[in-house]
Amino acid sequence: MDTVYLDTETTGVSDDDEIVEITIIDDDGEPLINTLVKPVYHSSWPGAERVHGISPIDVRHAPTQSQISDDIRKAVKGKRVVIYNAPFDSKFLPELEDAKEITCAMREFAKWNDSKWIKLTNATKIIGYEWEGAHRALADTLALRAVWKHIQEDYKTKNEYGEVSWRLRS
Repeated sequence: MDTVYLDTETTGVSDDDEIVEITIIDDDGEPLINTLVKPVYHSSWPGAERVHGISPIDVRHAPTQSQISDDIRKAVKGKRVVIYNAPFDSKFLPELEDAKEITCAMREFAKWNDSKWIKLTNATKIIGYEWEGAHRALADTLALRAVWKHIQEDYKTKNEYGEVSWRLRS
């Protein structure tokens, strides 16, 4: 099954918040979508802006989510979509209904590491992946891919029958 990796940056963590950046990369790490997104209902997000650095001025000329919805659907259609903290990002993306499978790398990493759920920055430290630009969608997606590939390679080494993963939907 083809795999893509997805990350978003949002106006906050509530159910009524919106995406301000989305990246989807393919299994080779090539961007399929990498864009800022202009929220429709939020005009400021100071708390989230302090984390990811994306301001209302940055997104003023960006497309809205509805304007790129078809592109998102095309990028995920029939594929496994791997997301770090899939339950969070998924709630902002009705387009994921076209995915074949949604897999939570955070939960899979916790199982693999025999630990509680941890932040992506900590997971990358554990596997030895060095990166810059945390809390921007492209950098986070590349880091997510590195963590996922590390886990999958380790599983393959331990068990020739492949992976075991937590899935939102199969």
